[in-house]
Amino acid sequence: MNRDKVLQMLGMAQRAGAVKSGEFMTEASIKDGSAFLVIVADDASDNTKKQFRNSCEYYNVPFRIYSDKESLGHCIGREFRASLAVTGEGLAAKILDLLDL
Repeated sequence: MNRDKVLQMLGMAQRAGAVKSGEFMTEASIKDGSAFLVIVADDASDNTKKQFRNSCEYYNVPFRIYSDKESLGHCIGREFRASLAVTGEGLAAKILDLLDL
């Protein structure tokens, strides 16, 4: 139930133009301060998880590992996505609430 709600919220955020996906865009969003939440797929490589965890820690951005690459990509209307950044502050807060239940 919760899992579907998180993916639905990510889909809403995408339609609102508040999602940046893919490694390059996610990293850029963290560095330019526009990311309010970063999600990395559970089946992403350990190196990818470590890179984003460290980057988010440094820039003080909430970081979560969630779902899988196929589901993350599908919920935002794309192919596989190992990482994405939510750039809408309100949407990021709602998604974080669901993730932390």
